[in-house]
Formats: sequence, structure tokens, C-alpha cells
Amino acid sequence: MKVAVIDYGAGNVRSVLFALERQGIEGVLSSDPEIITHADKVIFPGVGEASSAMQELKKRGLVGLIPELKQPVLGICLGMQLLCASSEEGQTDCLGVFPVKVKKFPVDGGEKVPHVGWNTIHSLKDPFYNGLSDQAYVYYVHSYFAELSPYTSATTDYILPFSASLQKNNFHAMQFHPEKSGDAGETILRNFLGC
Repeated sequence: MKVAVIDYGAGNVRSVLFALERQGIEGVLSSDPEIITHADKVIFPGVGEASSAMQELKKRGLVGLIPELKQPVLGICLGMQLLCASSEEGQTDCLGVFPVKVKKFPVDGGEKVPHVGWNTIHSLKDPFYNGLSDQAYVYYVHSYFAELSPYTSATTDYILPFSASLQKNNFHAMQFHPEKSGDAGETILRNFLGC
């Protein structure tokens, strides 16, 4: 199986590649449209800032390509946010796969932002969660969140309820990091790779 990990200069790709290795898969880190289009599965990871990440995707000719992918696609963290319609981070127009806005956490209640650490997911609606219990723990690092929508496939509560994950057709996206989420993350990645 060929798994392409989209390379657009956003961090955290090494931990994704190591997580694939633990599943017995050698991922290919690439920004080559030919490799991405012909992969069996695509992972769109990322840690960073939305507007500069979108600029990198434009430079690499990936803005039109990603929304048209037909194979299973897994967006992670910033990758999930970039699959949404827009982000308040840099007032950025994103890829528009999910007609959902990404907003900055409000801080008027004194809670810490970014949201860093372990938290639970509930209301699980994606087949990638098969084998997980409601309230499974996953690992987060983010200051922006995707609003709840008809595409929400899991929810987390921190300051307010937000989309822990989104799903539409062949696109699945998670705000948390499955590659850093212990047994729960391993189960999610195994389900993604086996679907």
C-alpha cells in the first residue's frame, strides 16, 4: 500500500511517518502531485500557521489538487483546519472541503490557550473510531478550533464544544494528533490504513 504524506513545510511530519512505520507501512513524504494523486491513502498533517501554510500549498501547486483527491484522506491538526472553508488565523481562505469556519478559542474565562494535552472525544460517528470507547483520550495542541457542524464526527469540550474531527465523503480530519495519542491513536491509524 502506498501512503503519501503531504509535504508543504508544516512541521510534525516525522512523527506521522514513525506512526506509519509502527503499522508496518512506509509513508512517502512528498509534494509531487503525481505521487499524491496515485497513492492509495493520503495524510495531510501539519503544525503551524494557517495563512503561511496556505501560501506554501499555493507555491507547490496543491490548492486545487487536495480537494479533488478521491482516495481516503486524513487531515491532522493544521491539516484539518486547512480543509475547512476559512480560518480566523490570519483571516485565511482555506481549501473549502468542509464548509466550516475555524475560530480562535475565546480566553475571557481564564482558560489556557493553546489547548495542550490529553482530552476526551465523544459522540463518535466515523468508522475510523471502531474499537474505541466513547470518552477515549487523545492528544491536542491547538489555539484554533473548527465549529460544530453536520460534518462533525467527534466532539471535544474545552472552553466550548468543538469538532474533534470532521468527515465528508473520502475526507476525514482530526484536530488532535492520532500519531501522539497512544493506543487510541494507533487504533484510528490502523482503521484508516485498513479501510
